[in-house]
Amino acid sequence: MRSVARLYSLNRVLNATPVAVAIYLVVVAAIAWLSYSGAQQMGYNWQWYQVPKYIYTFTDDGFQAGEILTGLWATIILSLASFTLATVLGLGVALLRLSGLVVGTGVAIGYLEFIRNIPLLVLLYLFYYVLGPVFGIDRWIAAMLTLGVFHSALISEIFRAGINSVAAGQWEAAAAIGMSRMQAYRYIILPQSVRFMLPPLTGEVVHLIKSSAIVSVIAVAELTTVGRNIISDTYMSFEIWFTVAAAYLALTLVLSFGVSLLERRFQPTN
Repeated sequence: MRSVARLYSLNRVLNATPVAVAIYLVVVAAIAWLSYSGAQQMGYNWQWYQVPKYIYTFTDDGFQAGEILTGLWATIILSLASFTLATVLGLGVALLRLSGLVVGTGVAIGYLEFIRNIPLLVLLYLFYYVLGPVFGIDRWIAAMLTLGVFHSALISEIFRAGINSVAAGQWEAAAAIGMSRMQAYRYIILPQSVRFMLPPLTGEVVHLIKSSAIVSVIAVAELTTVGRNIISDTYMSFEIWFTVAAAYLALTLVLSFGVSLLERRFQPTN
């Protein structure tokens, strides 16, 4: 009993906000120190003073976005377009699988199994190098289709789980007042399932943003590609990659914070 009590007390201490923040800062400081000491042993010449000009500059015309900000904006646009496509496709696949039709269920399962068992990089090559020349798909569209199709398979399972989380009595109530199946989805089932789907959808958006870095292999001008181009010109590997990583981190943290506020809105009121 004493060991259990001690373990419980230790967990309470570790989960306290000040302690958690302190541990996080210690870990970050340790990673920074190891990176710095390793670079020093390599004889690396740090040039942090040059980094700001790749983020922004002020000229006679005012504020000018640097290459890194431009690449970050391209990443946001690509991720937004891909997530929109993934959401539409994912919802369609989820509805097909839940339709009860043999053909619809078969098509949905076949689509899911095909997409989920192909590596993302292979899917990117398939869209760009195989389908691109045939249908005239440029690298930007190929990147959007790759991310959208790949993540639609994951998002469809989130939609299916969210829809199944709604009580069966809601379907019966919709049928009792004469609603069709599509009306029930639109006015009753989907609105109620949003609060179940928001947390995993947030994780999927973050996953998509991080996955977008892979399109740099076909030279789409997003954040990772911009970082690689700057490094090839300046040889500032440590500074640029740290800056690119910080930009991705800031983007995902802002997104997570915004969605957490949205989740509170959809929480049921007592």
